[in-house]
Amino acid sequence: MAQASHEKTDQGQQSNKVRLAASSEDITRRQEPAKDRIPGFFETAHWTADGTTILTSASSNQISGYVVPRDLLEHHDEPLTLSPQSTINLGETSNVLASAPYFNLADPYTNQLLVSSRDHPIQLYYLFPPSSDGTDIPSHTPASSYPLIKARSETFLSATSLLWPSPGSHFIAGCRNFIAKFDASRTGEEPILRIKTIPSERHLLKGGGVGMRGTVSTLAAQPPDQNHTSVVAAGTWTRWVGLYDFAQAGECISTWSIADAVKETARGSRDGIGGDGITETKWSPCGRYLLLSERKSRGILVYDVRVMGQLLGWLEDRDALSNQRVHCDVFPSQDEFGGFEVWSGTTSGAVKVWEGVGHHAGAQPPAWDWQAHDSTVGSTCLHPTGTVIATCSGAWEFPADESQPTDQQHENERDGGDPQDKDKSETWMHRRSKESTLKIWDLNVSNGMS
Repeated sequence: MAQASHEKTDQGQQSNKVRLAASSEDITRRQEPAKDRIPGFFETAHWTADGTTILTSASSNQISGYVVPRDLLEHHDEPLTLSPQSTINLGETSNVLASAPYFNLADPYTNQLLVSSRDHPIQLYYLFPPSSDGTDIPSHTPASSYPLIKARSETFLSATSLLWPSPGSHFIAGCRNFIAKFDASRTGEEPILRIKTIPSERHLLKGGGVGMRGTVSTLAAQPPDQNHTSVVAAGTWTRWVGLYDFAQAGECISTWSIADAVKETARGSRDGIGGDGITETKWSPCGRYLLLSERKSRGILVYDVRVMGQLLGWLEDRDALSNQRVHCDVFPSQDEFGGFEVWSGTTSGAVKVWEGVGHHAGAQPPAWDWQAHDSTVGSTCLHPTGTVIATCSGAWEFPADESQPTDQQHENERDGGDPQDKDKSETWMHRRSKESTLKIWDLNVSNGMS
């Protein structure tokens, strides 16, 4: 378990529940080539299925694989140094990344990942590919591609979200107003199934009030139960949620807007958690609850999916007041309180933990936290065993005398939009990278492992 039984600590102080076991260098301090004067930063991180490797994506269009040291949990006077064992340089901006659910470090042919880049088909890479010329230098070229083409214009569509669920024979991509299902074995072929989230894009009302309009920004698969359900939760930038059953050819189960639920969090003296577009859908370990995170938000919504569209509560004091994605993770509780735990970073660099989620209605404050980084924590991901947790940080900052709304320009750039204002473009060119590191934290401190 992720140590829910440890003693409580005061929020805002360094917790005695965690110990820094390993850390990468600050990648913003690397010497960059002259053509790229602005160093990139870590945007996302996640564990591979076998728990041996952390995959990261950076704003500099790089994907890296960090193999975890075997002696990670042994006693060391100083934290171990993390270095990437493999790096893939992409030619275009990458929107999303997904690794194979059968990833096994010992078997190179399973070390696969999918990448969606602007103006390209979805591409499959090997993290540790064999070299093509007999040298020890790997050749990171796409092994497979899966085109996603707009029929009327024959232009490439960029997937804005990817989901590669077990057993791995198929994967799912989200786009604007539709979801596509691919057969992973059919390289070079288009989707075997397209599911429109609205009846028609050509309708005057863009769906006529039916369905879920907007860009599908996130996808999450419900954990399988005894009935082997295949429900996928999709969220959009327009603040809509949809549940789709892929065991029934992607049949839409339910859609709803979260705008009214967010207003409910503002009752009383509080201002509410706010929000401006869903950045993540996350299922509880038991599959009964659905978590929804938004950009420019102070909390996470919790829904009981047994009552569609009915808000159970929300996790407050989760500062994510920017356009940057801030990913959370969940883990089952094993104490007397039951429920499950939610771990999330913040824009202030802290990581906060909520315990017993699912057993509380209304607002729920975090149980404890610790200061993990000096900039936004973009991803917080627990190892499958619950013994360690990985965090990555990074963000843009702008000169103090220039306006902050250019943060939106970064989001537009990542989503394929264009700058709309010359002044904002100039401000954007003067951006700087804040501290950006990948860290692994030991959660067994009280058990004498540190």
